[in-house]
Amino acid sequence: MMTSIFSSSGDTEQYFFYFMIYSFLGWVLEGTYNLYSNGSFRKEGFLKGPFKPMYGFAPLLLLIARDLTLPFPLLLLLALVIPSAVEYVSGWLLKTVFQKQWWDYSGMPYQLKGHICLRFSLYWWALSVACVYGIQPLMNLIYFRVQPVWEIILPVVGLYFMADLLWTCWSRYRSEKIPQYQD
Repeated sequence: MMTSIFSSSGDTEQYFFYFMIYSFLGWVLEGTYNLYSNGSFRKEGFLKGPFKPMYGFAPLLLLIARDLTLPFPLLLLLALVIPSAVEYVSGWLLKTVFQKQWWDYSGMPYQLKGHICLRFSLYWWALSVACVYGIQPLMNLIYFRVQPVWEIILPVVGLYFMADLLWTCWSRYRSEKIPQYQD
């Protein structure tokens, strides 16, 4: 029987742990991809710190779907749809709020408004299946090993993440309001 991520009283702490770990791993993944494709690890993201929240939200939604004990073929379909939907909504939201598009698939076949494309959706699908069925069991073990420490540092990590989010929003908003002069 599979242990549900919803079974303990510390669900919020556990969810936040997974969110932060997957957000950080997403930052590493994108940096590695950028290093391979552009020669530099550092790629501008929405946040200033080492987190990509899209990579945190998609696995959590997939874990919820897995714990609903849906049929395996449906879970495979959701492993394609959920990350693509998260990427589309994230791209649309960032472009709407900040008038900036952090990624653009518009030059690729089978894309939707440059926010998603079939090629990367298939990459996310494979990564999602590997995450839910390969990486997540390891994340469960890690969480239960570090849980006492996590409970202590969670407020600091939460404050750091919120500070990063607020600082990023404020600085991006401020940079849009400052007139840009050209010589």
